[in-house]
Amino acid sequence: MASRQEVAERAGVSVAVVSYVLNGKNNVKMETRERVLAAMKELGYEPNLLARSLKTKKTGQLAVLVNYLGNPFEAGLLLHIESAAREEAFLVFFQSYTPDTEEQLISSLRGRVDGIILLGQELMAATYDRILEWEVPILSVTQSPNAQDRGIPYMDVDWSVLYKQAIQHLKDNGHTSIGYMTDTESSSYHVKRLQYFQQAMLAEGLELQEKALLSGGGRLENASEDFQKFVDKHPSGLPFSAIICTNDLMAAGILDVCKKNGIQIPEQLAILGSENILMTTLTEPQLSVIHYPRDEVGRLAMEMMKELMEKRPVAARTLTGHLVIRGSS
Repeated sequence: MASRQEVAERAGVSVAVVSYVLNGKNNVKMETRERVLAAMKELGYEPNLLARSLKTKKTGQLAVLVNYLGNPFEAGLLLHIESAAREEAFLVFFQSYTPDTEEQLISSLRGRVDGIILLGQELMAATYDRILEWEVPILSVTQSPNAQDRGIPYMDVDWSVLYKQAIQHLKDNGHTSIGYMTDTESSSYHVKRLQYFQQAMLAEGLELQEKALLSGGGRLENASEDFQKFVDKHPSGLPFSAIICTNDLMAAGILDVCKKNGIQIPEQLAILGSENILMTTLTEPQLSVIHYPRDEVGRLAMEMMKELMEKRPVAARTLTGHLVIRGSS
């Protein structure tokens, strides 16, 4: 097996620079880092992670907690986070999160990871306190109320601005009665998106009626079932002419029900999603969406995690998204 010395000679750098790259230090130019990583790959170099962790008290591993891997939005975030982490020589492992196994899951991470990334989970307040006591950096992709209360940094798009733009788009097309489908049971970030939507409606002089707030379970099949029941309860017509969904899977579920029930899109019902997953370009008609920059989020998550590891103050960061108008609105 190749040694660090051989990697250094192949990359044209010192052994110290190879060590910097392996340890994720930020004092190495990107061009040099890429050269070292390429040399490691060419030589088949495999660092002794156990020996390194005993010496540095670092594992070189990050954990990402996932709500539901069947959701392309979270799977896409995970892929971009993993890609950014790999460039910094970190290994990433992921674990599906369910509240009933929270204590066991978090306990299993102690001593095994250098940082924890949440994909919008709502952990118990005591769990955040435990992780902070261990001095393990933690950050949240998308907003989580309990995390914010503990000062856990997060990144997200500016939903207030984006929902105002979406509502204005619908108003420009004659829609003043707008519904919203969400999932407030399993994903805390859906709660935050609902809050921003309600604020945006009021800012645009509209109000979200109770009968226009639907629960879709967060998944395509649940949304289809729930929206079909809603359609059945309103045989004379829906109480709104447009609907925005917290995620794209639910928007696709609503679209499927409309096609089965002869509801014309967008003439009788305009539909918008909130993430721009690949599926939204494959429906008929294609779904209008808010674009969530998952690639940018992946890079930023790694940048913020490194800053946390260096014990630097890290503030929440808001990214810019944009509307993608297609045939469904």
